[in-house]
Amino acid sequence: MSGHSKWANIKHKKGKADAQKGKMFTKLGRELVVASRACGGDVNDFRLKIAIENAKAENVPNENIQRAILKGSGGAEGAVYEELRYEGYGPGGVAVMIDILTDNRNRTAGEVRHIFSKNGGNMGETGCVSWMFQEKGQLRILREGLRLSEDDLMMMTLEAGAEDFEVDEEGFVVYTAPEALEGVRQALADQKISVVESVVSPIPQNTIEITDADQARKIVHLMDILEEHDDSQGVYSNFELADALASEDF
Repeated sequence: MSGHSKWANIKHKKGKADAQKGKMFTKLGRELVVASRACGGDVNDFRLKIAIENAKAENVPNENIQRAILKGSGGAEGAVYEELRYEGYGPGGVAVMIDILTDNRNRTAGEVRHIFSKNGGNMGETGCVSWMFQEKGQLRILREGLRLSEDDLMMMTLEAGAEDFEVDEEGFVVYTAPEALEGVRQALADQKISVVESVVSPIPQNTIEITDADQARKIVHLMDILEEHDDSQGVYSNFELADALASEDF
């Protein structure tokens, strides 16, 4: 996984702002509803279990979590959401994908297409860039309060079935095959190691290095706008900022 896109790390930092909490609660709530609908509200289902843990990690109140699960399993009325993935290209030809949960696909498609065209990109056909990505499980662990050394943590996760291990400013990201995510997460839980984020999402198999600050700013702006869309559940790209841009505030 060496050299994968740093967008996940950039948006992770951006997502910590309190102003984003309301939207984060909404996105997590929608994922709970859809995951619950898919499994009939079975809390032992892998996807629903992950959705619950991610909601708890963001301090979503338990009553909100239970209400979303009930709504998804048919115990309460609510909007019916459809899962979609739109693909396209950003400034500089970088690949961009956005996961959507919407109750009106025509409205959302028009809005996403407009965002692409207004911000130096264009929305493409299904499959135009998805072939460049591979679904991977990702577990984020904060450095603060961790009792294990970096080497011991890496060895423990690899022995539990992880495929790769990355160090960043805030801590560590563990990568797994999708089917191995739950086993690695459980191994960490057994060692009382807190996982602040657990997801299965697309990782680019190769990346495009961006060396121009202006182009980087345009790409990150497009990603920001897509991320902020009310129906967005996740945005992914294959760009990587050059080391010289690491200190830039995007």
